[in-house]
Amino acid sequence: MSRSARHTAHDADPELAHRLSRRGMLGVAAGATAAALLGVTAAPAAATPAPAGSGSPGRGRPVLPPGRLGIQLYSLRDKVSTLGFAAVFEELRRHGYDEVEYAGYTQGSAGPITLAQLKRLTRDHGLRAIGSHVGYYSSDPKAYTFAQNLTQVLDDAQALGLRHIGTASGPWRYGATVDGWKRCAEEFNHYGAEAKKRGMKFYQHNHAEEFSFATDRPDVRLYDVLLAETDPDLVHLEMDIYWAYVGRFRFGRRADGTPAPFDPLDYVLRQPDRYPLFHVKDGERDDSARDGYRMVDVGDGDIDYQRFISAVTRTHGGRRDHHWQAEHDNPADSLTFARKASAHLHALRERDC
Repeated sequence: MSRSARHTAHDADPELAHRLSRRGMLGVAAGATAAALLGVTAAPAAATPAPAGSGSPGRGRPVLPPGRLGIQLYSLRDKVSTLGFAAVFEELRRHGYDEVEYAGYTQGSAGPITLAQLKRLTRDHGLRAIGSHVGYYSSDPKAYTFAQNLTQVLDDAQALGLRHIGTASGPWRYGATVDGWKRCAEEFNHYGAEAKKRGMKFYQHNHAEEFSFATDRPDVRLYDVLLAETDPDLVHLEMDIYWAYVGRFRFGRRADGTPAPFDPLDYVLRQPDRYPLFHVKDGERDDSARDGYRMVDVGDGDIDYQRFISAVTRTHGGRRDHHWQAEHDNPADSLTFARKASAHLHALRERDC
């Protein structure tokens, strides 16, 4: 770290800067950009990722580790509600999927199902249930969330044999201030400790806004607060790669206009053990759009998954410890999306060195 970057970070928030440094995390905290903290050149916030075609099919070892392709079932919610889990799982098996991440445990209009039946259907179709999304908090004391009904949430996850249980809710419960996110981090640590007692990992899934800046400290990126204030042994992250790139586009500058570039991949490479799960969704670059991308089927966009997955799998235990969940928030045809995503990701090959 440069002397000037160290001085700025310590003056702004000595405790936060210390935690970022101690845990070896990428941070854009207290006015220091990722490049300053790491002593390397970061990708410009608005730079276009390498074209997806640069990781096109070819010779070489598959980029995707065997047995590690999953899908977030939210992408298939329409088919689950009309056809049921069994029919959807059969399609996923045909298309080469290994894992599923639940987005609720009911079939909607397709009829009732018990946790035991869901677990058996998943297993009988050759799939592993790798995780599940549950709400973080609610004003309703009876809500099925971590904050309101932690024991029930963990009981159900354990009954399903899940290795991971998490939330796609951001740490916004107490606002967008540094102290507000510290309070959320304390609660996440508690959920993580309780999950760990049962042999599971608690995780949080990001959207773009986690990469914004604190309202009371416009030089501090909120995602860095989350990383610094949560115990890495208790709280894990599921990076939604598409939303992380959107965050880079939208929040690559602070409110005063000064650059604050970061590369989503750098966050992972600094602490790969904190990222057991990933959401693989694609986007077509469009600088005229608010998000800088328009969501498309995996393989039809501009996010270079050859580069991203290859870099992660080259870390220690990288081909064993990470799981890749295909996702599209609103696919035109969900089963077509699932088929295309699997074909594209299985076809990617490592580039010649």
